[in-house]
Amino acid sequence: MQLASLFSGGKDSTFAIYLAQKQGHQIACLLSIFPKSEESRLLHHPNIKWTNLQSQSMNIPQLTINSSSDEPDKELEDLGNLLDTAKDLFGIEGLVHGGIKSMFQKERFETLCSKFNLVPIAPLWNSEPLQYMNNLVDSGFKFIITTVSSGGLNDSWLGKCISKPDIIILKNLSEKHGFNLNFEGGEAETFVIDCPLFSNSIKIKKYKKTWDEYRGRFEIVDAELNYNA
Repeated sequence: MQLASLFSGGKDSTFAIYLAQKQGHQIACLLSIFPKSEESRLLHHPNIKWTNLQSQSMNIPQLTINSSSDEPDKELEDLGNLLDTAKDLFGIEGLVHGGIKSMFQKERFETLCSKFNLVPIAPLWNSEPLQYMNNLVDSGFKFIITTVSSGGLNDSWLGKCISKPDIIILKNLSEKHGFNLNFEGGEAETFVIDCPLFSNSIKIKKYKKTWDEYRGRFEIVDAELNYNA
């Protein structure tokens, strides 16, 4: 099928594209909604403007919209506008997203797809957290942590590119502090800097870290595609 992908630039939405392609689907376009603030329950906020570099590296066109509200209904209306445009421009038949456990997201995406006569595709749904995190690294995905907001996760994780040893540490921390290993509950957010879908990795040239002893953020200030790698 010709699919649009709801795309935030993080590990889940990017890996969902990777798996959908493996299932034989064609990703016709990326749909990115820039949320009004960090209070969104549906969308990622940090560093989403840099998804344009990922779009270029994957050679998949991107449709974007700025949301005027953090209300889920308004964000879904914005997504509906993007889907309408994607149907006109690319003839999409379905929507792929990176949801894993959130019924709040899944039900709303399914309702929207039904309205537009599209098939919802959720290749990560119900993935076992430890296996999923290992699959990411084994598949060649390089992703950094861009926010942390959970006990057990301090500022040392901000900007870290996650490796197999890191996953073991995160598993132990998740068991001790009770957060989701795959960050499905928003305990952390990520940004993919390289993966098999990319023709060029992303080079972060400048960044800014903030930390308030509980929550932290890694903000990409300047980045470019790495043509020399």
